Amino acid sequence: MSKHRYLSIILIIVLAGIGYFVWQSQTTGGHFQKFAFKLGLDLNGGTELVYHADTTKIQSGSVADAMSSLRDVIERRVNLFGVSEPVVQVEQAGLVSGQKDERLLVDLPGVTNIDQAVALIGQTPQLEFMLVKPGAQNLTQAQLASSSPDQIFQSTGLTGQFLSGASLQFTNTGGGTIAGQPEVALTFNDQGKDLFAKITTEHKGEILAIFLDGQVISSPKINDAITDGKAVITGSFTADEAKLLVRNLNYGALPVPISLISTETVGASLGQNAKDAGVKAGLIGFALIVIFLILWYRLPGIIASVSLVMYIILSLAIFKLIPVTLSAAGIAGFILSIGMAVDANILIFERMKEELKRGKNIHDALHEGFTRAWLSIRDSNISSIITAVVLFWVGTSAVKGFALTFGIGVLVSMFTAITVSRTFLFAIAPKGTSGFKKFLFSNGFHV
Repeated sequence: MSKHRYLSIILIIVLAGIGYFVWQSQTTGGHFQKFAFKLGLDLNGGTELVYHADTTKIQSGSVADAMSSLRDVIERRVNLFGVSEPVVQVEQAGLVSGQKDERLLVDLPGVTNIDQAVALIGQTPQLEFMLVKPGAQNLTQAQLASSSPDQIFQSTGLTGQFLSGASLQFTNTGGGTIAGQPEVALTFNDQGKDLFAKITTEHKGEILAIFLDGQVISSPKINDAITDGKAVITGSFTADEAKLLVRNLNYGALPVPISLISTETVGASLGQNAKDAGVKAGLIGFALIVIFLILWYRLPGIIASVSLVMYIILSLAIFKLIPVTLSAAGIAGFILSIGMAVDANILIFERMKEELKRGKNIHDALHEGFTRAWLSIRDSNISSIITAVVLFWVGTSAVKGFALTFGIGVLVSMFTAITVSRTFLFAIAPKGTSGFKKFLFSNGFHV
């Protein structure tokens, strides 16, 4: 038995195992059910919230880190409410006032009530410490609270981004406070601790105002340098208000303020219809390709069809393992890649036909066909991969899903065409070149 036949058997066994994995992962109670497909909002039903993030006060070099931190905070908050498979991601959408419009997209599958969806995100406090400018040090608390921040306050750079935890505590004795008054104790992380120590050391005797959601809630004077990274927020809190503030701060104080700019709700039935339509389109497209391959390319067409089945199985397994969140656009990208997956086979078969016309036997024609087609296959696939990378890099969420499935499809199609199809064809290629054998390996109206 030739090495190509041994390799063919090994490929069949391996891909059969992968196919079993794909099937079991979709079967209720299957061994690999935890690898079931992750469906996007448009296929699963739910709500998408789009927020604008105000990064105007953040240095350009720190915007990416701030948006990453924002995504983590919101994702942590959403997960606390038990939403199934939430998707939280950041994207850039054009320019606003000369800057990139930073956005946060929150997909909540299964949540179709917009008010409920907005409540899940909540109004997480925007915490910030600001110094009172020298000319406004003698203003009263009431005057500070009613003044515009831009007029009398200057930023210190210390925000809730550097917060590691908050806790509720109560005052014990006087000192100008009422015993048993609730207050919020803050603990900063290492970076925040150093920044807080620097602020309190360099500005001793000045007023350090504490802002929550843009409002002054406390304006204590810095009496001594604080180097342990701890601060206390005092104010006219009730115990319930202080407890709520502690909870929200521990869920995550936002590194940048956000505002809701759009919402979209997809019903579960609409999502199911979109999913069914996508699957149906894929099956019809696959069937038409297989019919064309077999009728036009005969025996190599059958091999290409088998290779195409293996391509689909391998691609679906990769989608599960990454995992790829499949949206309607993602399914469209995958269906398009199915059609492109046969391009390499067609190039090989056409080159092989030319070699057969020159009088070569089938085995040599196959070898020359693969060799001559490789450069064209390589160049066309590289251009497709570049397109997918660019779309993924600059596109919005739907475009990213299309680009990802399309790019994976192109890479897998190169493997199946060059490895699977080639191995199977050489395994069955006859040594002779009789008229019937030549007919089986020719195509179209040529014999």
